[in-house]
Amino acid sequence: MDVRSIAPLAGVCLVILGGIGSAAHAADPAPEGPVPTGADLGVRISSLPDRRVPGPSERGGTYTARILIGTAVRRRPGRAATEWYAGIRTKWSGASQHLMVLESREVRGKMWLKVRLPIRPNRAAGWIPRDRVRLTLSRRYILIDRSRRLLRVYRKGRVVARFKVVVGARATPTPVGLFALYDRVPQADPNGFIGPWAMPLTAHSEPLRRYDGGPGLVALHGRAGASLLDPLGTARSHGCVRMNNSRIRHLTKYDLGTAVRIKQ
Repeated sequence: MDVRSIAPLAGVCLVILGGIGSAAHAADPAPEGPVPTGADLGVRISSLPDRRVPGPSERGGTYTARILIGTAVRRRPGRAATEWYAGIRTKWSGASQHLMVLESREVRGKMWLKVRLPIRPNRAAGWIPRDRVRLTLSRRYILIDRSRRLLRVYRKGRVVARFKVVVGARATPTPVGLFALYDRVPQADPNGFIGPWAMPLTAHSEPLRRYDGGPGLVALHGRAGASLLDPLGTARSHGCVRMNNSRIRHLTKYDLGTAVRIKQ
């Protein structure tokens, strides 16, 4: 079943992706090995200041790693234990998988990238070989101020968009931390509760380990139907961040892997 042909995301405010069962797109099984000769690996780390990849920032944007071949994500650079397995596609829509890069490190002549993972706990991260990914720069950085219920978009250190949103209620707060845009999933019913699009983050609800059959995944999404009863600038969701449909449509144009920092 193709997740793009059904209403893959439902529920009140947390995305209940686990509730769609077989609609989820399994990561492509691919053996580890070298990327084909001549593949575009994107930005050369040797060309960057200090020969390293900087972490996300309002001024510098976000470096993202598109997985070119399935690879184990290690707890440390080198032959450490496996933390996760990164396939070439996202689980829900089947889009190319892009992970946010937090830093880089050279170990025994081989470059490694530390990436944020879309799993619990919310600070989960691991290391992947540089030569398994295409490294690119997203100029954007998203900041969500939970107390002010405000979302800002930065580009080269300047605010290029700002608007009110609905955040998690006191009992089910939107988690705080550094996350990333992980996927973009169109909705079969754009007039449903969450509007035309949902963009799952690498964030999960802390109080809701499971929600209506799903993994408690937090997303950015639109507003329609009954969700319009909760005004923008309020704290009434189960953890997701709601915004006007024109705003979420605009955010779907951003690169997956773009940083989303949520602060108190």
